[in-house]
Amino acid sequence: MKAFYRLFYYFSILLTGVLAGVTLVGAFAGNTAPESFKLIPFIGLGLPVLLLANLAFAIYWTIRWRCWVFLSLIALFGNWGYISCVLQFPLFSPASEPIAKLGTYTPGILTVATYNVDAFNHEHMGYSCKGIATQMQNLQADILCLQEVGINSSFNIDSVCAAFSNWPYQYVPSAPEGKELLQLAVFSRYPIREQSLITYPDSKNCSLWCDIEIPGRTIRLFNNHLQTTEVTRNKRKLEKELYKEDTQKAERAALTLIDGLHENFRKRAGQADVLKQLIADSPYPTLVCGDFNSLPSSYVYHTIKGDKKGDKKGNKKGNKKGNKLQDGFQTSGHGYMYTFKFFKHLLRIDYVLHSPELKSTDYFSPDWSYSDHNPVVMRMKL
Repeated sequence: MKAFYRLFYYFSILLTGVLAGVTLVGAFAGNTAPESFKLIPFIGLGLPVLLLANLAFAIYWTIRWRCWVFLSLIALFGNWGYISCVLQFPLFSPASEPIAKLGTYTPGILTVATYNVDAFNHEHMGYSCKGIATQMQNLQADILCLQEVGINSSFNIDSVCAAFSNWPYQYVPSAPEGKELLQLAVFSRYPIREQSLITYPDSKNCSLWCDIEIPGRTIRLFNNHLQTTEVTRNKRKLEKELYKEDTQKAERAALTLIDGLHENFRKRAGQADVLKQLIADSPYPTLVCGDFNSLPSSYVYHTIKGDKKGDKKGNKKGNKKGNKLQDGFQTSGHGYMYTFKFFKHLLRIDYVLHSPELKSTDYFSPDWSYSDHNPVVMRMKL
């Protein structure tokens, strides 16, 4: 029995050390292009689980009053940048509520919302679309950025625009001829001026930018839906083969899942590099919204936000600090932030980033049932 206890003790130390080391590697995922190191993006993707495991070991070694707790603590504090992107104090502030009556707007406040609507639940009658429009009006959203605006013959794009008619300025770009896209849309209470669709090679995903005239200034808005992970579809395929107890097919499905994830890491990285340059070239203060399909630990997030070295050279006229944006959740959010409903609420993949001169006052994510994502809402002072 004593030998078993010693074996368990030493194995626990080894596991703690290995786990802490791998977790610390995850802290560098945001600065490592997927082309350079194939493994590190996967570690970054698994960072939420790794951090929870380190927390469990920290509690275990604290109870046992052993010095090995410092291994887990070093791993946790080494990833404080990621933790601050999903956890902000105060933790238990009440959820944000409408700041005025339905359909009215408060002067001096700009409310921006982004939402992957998942093709409005693929329904044909438009109930989800109309419900989202009502909810956004209740939140007094001034600017809406929607992703995956699915349309069909029964509820087409004209019907979608009609549902959002309370926002008189709309930009819903069509796909170029011969190309299929997961459609984006912007609805605004303020005039939309210059606008452009951004497409990516070998991808149905896309981005757009448009210049919006708000009182006292013009802002450039980016609405993004970056390369889809397709992890849910491939995961179901793997589970199906495991259920059949077909080992060879399960192995092939697992390899397909891994290869698919890495290919999408690579595509999103290229898309982020394109956006980085477009954001740096903006002549106006910038808002970057949308579904990045990437965690705050990722190369994509850090590239778009401008955290990496070499991002400080900017456009003096508009984006004065170059590509260095602020995360709205870090500047005005509270509590725990996730935006994707599956995977145990561990994934934050939808964002509103902003130029430093745009002062965020509130940032939250309501739990709505219209999609597999939650919307993200940010309010700022005009």
